[in-house]
Amino acid sequence: MRFKINKRNVLFLSFTALIALSLGYIILKSNSSQRDNERTVLRKDIENANERGVIPVSTPNQVRRKFQYGTLFEMKKSVYESNLRQFIRNADKFPKDPELVIVVQVHNRPAYLRLLVESLSKAFAIHNVLLIFSHDYFSEEISDIVQGITFCKVLQIHFPFSMQLYPHEFPGQDPRDCPRDISKEDAKKKGCLNADCPDSYGHYREASFTQTKHHWWWKLHFVWERVRALQGFSGYVLFLEEDNYLLPDFYRFFKRMTELKQSDCPDCDMLVLGNHEAPQEFRDLTDKLETSGWSSTRHNMGMGISKEVYYKLMGCAHEYCTYDDYNWDWTLQHLSGSCIPKPLKVMAARASRVLHTGDCGLHQKESCNPEQALQKVQQALQSSGNFLFPHALVLDKESLVEHKPHMKNGGWGDLRDHTLCKNYAKIL
Repeated sequence: MRFKINKRNVLFLSFTALIALSLGYIILKSNSSQRDNERTVLRKDIENANERGVIPVSTPNQVRRKFQYGTLFEMKKSVYESNLRQFIRNADKFPKDPELVIVVQVHNRPAYLRLLVESLSKAFAIHNVLLIFSHDYFSEEISDIVQGITFCKVLQIHFPFSMQLYPHEFPGQDPRDCPRDISKEDAKKKGCLNADCPDSYGHYREASFTQTKHHWWWKLHFVWERVRALQGFSGYVLFLEEDNYLLPDFYRFFKRMTELKQSDCPDCDMLVLGNHEAPQEFRDLTDKLETSGWSSTRHNMGMGISKEVYYKLMGCAHEYCTYDDYNWDWTLQHLSGSCIPKPLKVMAARASRVLHTGDCGLHQKESCNPEQALQKVQQALQSSGNFLFPHALVLDKESLVEHKPHMKNGGWGDLRDHTLCKNYAKIL
């Protein structure tokens, strides 16, 4: 039967076309509104985060935006946007998943950071690494150093409770806080904010000392729980600081440590590349490893941990956050064998692959001397250069693994520090 074109059919076709066009317009409008709503929600999430001090947990596509340093508000907004978007530099150049992740805690010593970056640039197989810089001080000079890296993938994360972002209020130093050395009785008379919370030695908090412990714990949470590039990552994360310098063979040495752990020390919790001992015997010790219990003074430099060990530490979040010691490493030593029933066992390099260049910082207030630090590095490289890249590693020393109690250092008695620290897992 042929379809006849008559007035009734024309009206029917016109009506149908009108309905189709209307539906198409509604769908397009709806999609456009949805995109606008998503942008609005993202913007409000970031603005609300600034007000509440939290990081939104949404996962938009990576967007590269310039960090703004002009005002406190602009810096806070940039911090939350950066942590949210997690832009990875050089990802197109190095598309493979990382075999090792290195996390560097950075404060405000750009000269030493340059030395660290220089050492990384000369390291064997560095292209297999995802390099994460965790900042608690924000400046164009420091950011330019990091953004100039081209030899591996790089991610910058930013501690959102930095003193720089809160210069006159907690977690910075509030002018209404109690002076460090005032007595509790006088503090109550004065009515300062934290009069009821001195530390074990009667002293009140100093934000410049508490920040490092806060930053270390936040960074541990954020890297393992919130860095999207590490979802499903089953390898090690190696923790460094800005005043460390890595020897050229550190990557291969660490990889062989992981292999030896499986056969010779399956119960080892941590792999440590560095120590603070003088390198005079590097030639004889270059291929040697030792096992022992965790010690703050020996194992806080170049520490590699797995996610399994991370979960052990997270099980002690309350103890970490309430133990009255402003040092993260001494706190860790306290946890090992107390909250963590079995003391943490460490496999460590006897000939350190990590050099400590810092001659100033939290405890040394004198002027920094990076030129002298560079001379020490050059001397160490000259003495060790011919003995790097050993063919095989040998576990030749095994010390007793035991809990070593110590006298806590204080500086961490304020309940505000405890509360903020315990909430990092919730507010990431």
